[in-house]
Amino acid sequence: MPYEYRKLSPEERKQIVEERKRRGYPLHQPPHPYQEGGSFLITVANYEHKPLMAAPERRTQIANLLQEGFRGIMAETFGWVVLPNHYHILLSVKSFTDIPNVLKQIHGSTSRLWNIEDSKTGRRQIWYRYYDKMIRSERQLNQTINYIHFNPVKHGYVKDIYDWPWSSILSYEESLGNH
Repeated sequence: MPYEYRKLSPEERKQIVEERKRRGYPLHQPPHPYQEGGSFLITVANYEHKPLMAAPERRTQIANLLQEGFRGIMAETFGWVVLPNHYHILLSVKSFTDIPNVLKQIHGSTSRLWNIEDSKTGRRQIWYRYYDKMIRSERQLNQTINYIHFNPVKHGYVKDIYDWPWSSILSYEESLGNH
């Protein structure tokens, strides 16, 4: 569980960090066992799932930054959705190591900007971390695209996937007509 670390004593935390250092793991997140390219579902939540993207302008901003950032590394994007407290993007990259670089840029710039906009400069955390899942088959890819596009319905924001403008559903369907 992501928040269990906070429940540990200072000594327990120290032991965990020392063990992660010994193994060469990142200090506060799971190691990524694969670094090669491939298709990945990336899920990113606002810190403690707070709805920091409740304003439509912020969802639009994140959607644009994701598309620009991943286009900049020549990633192929299959689908994406931005909700008030998290987002998903499904993409194919030449190297997994490109993903954290793009996310770091997006999250760094939006954290600063949103903290200034909300008069919360200082220590407010906007982003928690990202989770990735490697896609291993065409079937899994298609299931994941459906999962992404139905996410606003699943979370009760809309009744119809076409009513959520912060999603790739329209461009996805348009691309299907071009095959």
